[in-house]
Amino acid sequence: MHTQTMPPATATHCPYCALQCGMTLTPAGAGVEVAGRADFPVNKGALCGKGQSAAAVLSAGARLTTPLIRSATGDLEPATWEAALDAIADGLARTRTAHGADACALFGGGGLTNEKAYALGKFARTVLRTSQIDYNGRFCMSSAAAANQKAFGLDRGLPFPLEDIPRTGCVILVGSNLAETMPPALRYLSELKANGGKLIVIDPRRTRTAEQADLHLAPRPGTDLALALGMLHLVVAEGRVDEEYVRERTSGWPEARAAAMAHWPEYVERVTGVPLPQLREAVSLFTTPDHAMVLTARGPEQQSKGTDTVGAWINLALATGRPGRPLSGYGCLTGQGNGQGGREHGQKADQLPGYRKLTDPAARAHVAEVWGVDPETLPAPGRSAYELLDALGTDIHALLLMGSNPVVSAPRAAHIEGRLRSLDFLAVADVVLSETAELADVVLPVTQWAEETGTMTNLEGRVLLRRQALAPPPGVHSDLDVLHDLTARLSPDMEKNFPTDPEEVFDELRRASAGGPADYAGISYGRLTSGEALHWPCPQEDHPGTPRLFLDRFATEDGRARFTPVAHRPAAEEPDAEYPFYLTTGRVVAQYQSGAQTRRVAELNKAAPTPYVELHPRLAARLGITEGSPVTVTSRRGTAQAPAHLSPAIRPDTVFMPFHWPGKGRANTLTNPALDPTSRMPEFKVCAVNLQRAD
Repeated sequence: MHTQTMPPATATHCPYCALQCGMTLTPAGAGVEVAGRADFPVNKGALCGKGQSAAAVLSAGARLTTPLIRSATGDLEPATWEAALDAIADGLARTRTAHGADACALFGGGGLTNEKAYALGKFARTVLRTSQIDYNGRFCMSSAAAANQKAFGLDRGLPFPLEDIPRTGCVILVGSNLAETMPPALRYLSELKANGGKLIVIDPRRTRTAEQADLHLAPRPGTDLALALGMLHLVVAEGRVDEEYVRERTSGWPEARAAAMAHWPEYVERVTGVPLPQLREAVSLFTTPDHAMVLTARGPEQQSKGTDTVGAWINLALATGRPGRPLSGYGCLTGQGNGQGGREHGQKADQLPGYRKLTDPAARAHVAEVWGVDPETLPAPGRSAYELLDALGTDIHALLLMGSNPVVSAPRAAHIEGRLRSLDFLAVADVVLSETAELADVVLPVTQWAEETGTMTNLEGRVLLRRQALAPPPGVHSDLDVLHDLTARLSPDMEKNFPTDPEEVFDELRRASAGGPADYAGISYGRLTSGEALHWPCPQEDHPGTPRLFLDRFATEDGRARFTPVAHRPAAEEPDAEYPFYLTTGRVVAQYQSGAQTRRVAELNKAAPTPYVELHPRLAARLGITEGSPVTVTSRRGTAQAPAHLSPAIRPDTVFMPFHWPGKGRANTLTNPALDPTSRMPEFKVCAVNLQRAD
């Protein structure tokens, strides 16, 4: 790694959520100062506490600066890069020789740049020739992605820019607490209301976001599907269907209509717990204005029926003529920093760059030509994220993991921790010594956001250039260096195919994505550096990009959006006599994802130091639980313990735990890995638990 002189101030983007807020980094002493960029339209200078404190993780005390190898005594000890890379190459090669290529696996992350995600998928399929690759984004947006593909033939989180939200007439926000998960986005809802628009929030908790709503619906966890079907039933019964739109721009309406009409409002009231008058009010608020939107997030998506649930909300939007019209439509609020780009360029089990399908012969031929390999050598689709992790130590014997912390973030986490421990070989490349890295045989310290250049794609499909602002510490290399150096050891004739310059990698990504659904061919570092706002698809260098999709036609073969008939079904695990309460999980404003980085920032830990169990005061009184008393929460998968937080904002039959912490308070020890049959999304958002005072 060579050092270089950085400019006095660098315009770049936040390392955290999918807003990718604009920020400026200015050298200050041994570090940098962070300031919001007023010129970037997504955040207009606003930053949340995580963004404001992002530079803290750049300090040497918070992060890894030397490779580590597990010694004969069982400890992780400092090592040279040569020794660490040799050990990884040896571990992968030995596994491949002993058990075959598919005994080696890779696991990526939704925070990796487009260049890294692309290179990781290419490394898996051309160097290791394994089918076993997936990433933690499977746990975030996969159900919405699958529903988008079914309905519209294309998956982009938001088919319109965020700036359209304040100008619509009504927003239904399903299962999102963006006031805490992406605080700078709350202004879009505030501006919506200031402009006279209406906000409906659907969440079993009265969150900070729900407090802003004109109408808050609090369904039982796992019943969002029934709620959407009940609203569509009322739309039909009250004559609120946009018949001309349905006739001219959609297909499949008779079947979807029949499915919805089987869900009588009184039945939906009984299943969801949402009073019928509130259902009728929601329908009226949504159908009255000329423009309206449905936005979903993890609440309806992280369910074993998440694809059908999102599909039901899309059906509601289609029946009322919203998608593909200005200031209207359906969108998914993507969560991770590169959750959009990360699912487009090849680190998913079934995918090739440009959002191409690995099973499509034409896609295989195109990408293989770019990569200079025979398409017949490309593996078939492999296991999804949870299924891959569950196979560790049995079918999979070696794992290379980049930018993920499944010890904290995976469902049934104690089981997954055990699977990681059972591996013959585990290597982790990360910025910090995460709980997963602590289990590794080799740990590599890699560069992070401010120390590298690369592209990210935010929740709008806006491709952004995140610029390097300072040189990495000595002993820290980039993930692109890691993949290049491993290729040199494992397949020397392919070393030249893995450049370390991110712009060179991106130019190859452009060629690989050309003609695909997520076409980046016309996007270049030069155009991004000049300040152009480019949303994919962008097929040529003179193309302006596509900030608004579907205005003329949908991305299906016939150009029509497709209704999907769906029916409500219970969660995979409902409360019973032994486990009588619902558990749902989520985030808090001061922490992020598994907390691997934010738990190392003093001011964030001061704001949110520990996990907790949120429960209604009536439930607490019944169980003899008081504010702050230790509570044991037990599911069929394990037990967690955390202090009680009493709040009337949650349903009395439901408890909530944030999922950012390891150890005794690890919420994902409890969660259910039951998978959606289409998206393979685990059911993070609902399972059955019991609880009692721990003392």
